[in-house]
Amino acid sequence: MKRIVTIQDISCFGKCSLTVALPIISAMGIEACCIPTAVLSTHTGGFTGYTYRDLTHDIPEISKHWKSIDLQFDAVYTGYLGSFEQIKIVSDFFDAFKTENNLLIVDPVMGDKGKFYAGFTNDFALEMKKLCQKADVILPNLTEASLLLGEEYIGDRYDENVIKDMLVRLSKLGSKIVVLTGVSFDKNSQGVMSYNSETGEFSSYFNDNIPGYFHSTGDVFSSTLSGALVKGFDMGMAVKIAVDFTVDCIKNTIGSEKEHWYGVKFEECLPKLIDMTK
Repeated sequence: MKRIVTIQDISCFGKCSLTVALPIISAMGIEACCIPTAVLSTHTGGFTGYTYRDLTHDIPEISKHWKSIDLQFDAVYTGYLGSFEQIKIVSDFFDAFKTENNLLIVDPVMGDKGKFYAGFTNDFALEMKKLCQKADVILPNLTEASLLLGEEYIGDRYDENVIKDMLVRLSKLGSKIVVLTGVSFDKNSQGVMSYNSETGEFSSYFNDNIPGYFHSTGDVFSSTLSGALVKGFDMGMAVKIAVDFTVDCIKNTIGSEKEHWYGVKFEECLPKLIDMTK
């Protein structure tokens, strides 16, 4: 059985990070391991008064124990990291567990819609850039891509050539493959474009552009893409699976936004994901 370890926070209630990654990866027939970077009573998107317990200092001890029992992983997938210290510790984890045959996948979670998430700064983006240099695959959205490149947010002022140029420059940070999410060339479709720096190939895939904001779709996409790559799907098919599943989850949530505003109803879509990745 293939095995992925994902490193990010966990919310006791709310659909994001590990509460999304673990069931999706498991449903794909992959052993899901985790290193929680923090425990929250709820996620931070729209909730107030939530509790937060930092687990930064537990990460090196978990890593040390795992090395002592010779655990190995087919991929290491990182999501939300909350501090400079966590990025540096995860960088050390990459060094400890990287092999010739596994993948290091970084979702450089920092912001959206042209703005940093609360608590993040340009200095944090510079540190995240260092982690991306060690990755085999990075998964930024348009905001995060601009931050990694140290540029003004691109907004919707782009065409295909602009996106291709951005992908090439992002690959020069060090990763083999760059997958840029949230790309849209018309009002009816949205998807991703990717670039493989070893082959020089670009690829893209689009599905319906659904108006509105839905929590956790980035985590759904990244978890699904990571699982599909580990299962051996090529990048083109892995992207298609991840985009289609994410859109399915959004469509399944439409009409239930009032009671499920805190995340998409991905659980009811898992049987379809299982069929898509057999």
